[in-house]
Amino acid sequence: MVAALRTMRIVAVPLTRPSRRIQYLNNGQLSRYTYYQIQLPPKKLPASGVVNWATQKAADIWAGFGKAQGGWKLKTHQIGEKLIDRIEFEELELKKFDPSLAPSLKQLEKSPLPLKFPLLYPPSILSPTTALSDLRDLVELRIPRHRKGFFLWIFLSPFTAPFMLIPIIPNLPFFFCVWRAWSHYRAYKASKYLQTLLEHNLIEPQGSELLDQVYRTYRISPPLNWANVPSSTKTTSAVPTSAATEPSSPPKSKSSKLDFASADPEYTLLLGQEAVPALLSVFELQNDAIVSNDLNRAIDQTRTRLSIKS
Repeated sequence: MVAALRTMRIVAVPLTRPSRRIQYLNNGQLSRYTYYQIQLPPKKLPASGVVNWATQKAADIWAGFGKAQGGWKLKTHQIGEKLIDRIEFEELELKKFDPSLAPSLKQLEKSPLPLKFPLLYPPSILSPTTALSDLRDLVELRIPRHRKGFFLWIFLSPFTAPFMLIPIIPNLPFFFCVWRAWSHYRAYKASKYLQTLLEHNLIEPQGSELLDQVYRTYRISPPLNWANVPSSTKTTSAVPTSAATEPSSPPKSKSSKLDFASADPEYTLLLGQEAVPALLSVFELQNDAIVSNDLNRAIDQTRTRLSIKS
């Protein structure tokens, strides 16, 4: 049992440095953009039930649309993929994580040994404290956003009923509303699960030399160096004045702003798409086309966000 519980891990891939031009957790923004990959035990089978059956059935139908030889099915698939590319990559990653397949809090409490799930991060970019606080900040932001999104799309779905009168073609607006509600619900449940782990101190930051090597090889801008910085759990709003210092945790006041006067004036993109194969190797998912696509989407979206803010 202990070995099975230890197989879950979280990989943090910072895509940007922080920005001094944002307000902490205001207007749906964080101090930095980060791609998180939550890896579950590979041999655990999916839970049975109507929801899982319907989810797999919908995925199969959608894949069939993509293989159609022209016609409205292929066109629908192409438009749908473009819409998916516009959904925040944070939501897409969270909704892929099913808490029902992960160890429950009761399982962890019954374990004969104290267990913590590793949060892998690049030490040249983050400190242990910052890696943990960034994940906590993400969870605090996503929970209300996905709760609101779920109720919004559930509310909108009945208004798509008139489209049922159109013959031959399915009620695509209705299915889209239901899918968006389901996506927000899954992301909400994943966020709540991570929040529970954080509240019970069950996530342990671990520096990854393999992940750090990716940044040393593919980084676009020089990362911050934590080699000579002692670990500390003390939160501070201090500002980095050299390459060896960085705020361990932003202030929690919604009215206060992060002071990055001595840091980069804007977000700085750290990795490009050429780093994706190396990241897949770190994840031990070299042949996973889905994760590759997700990473490329995250980098593309981050680059777009930076261009809008500049």
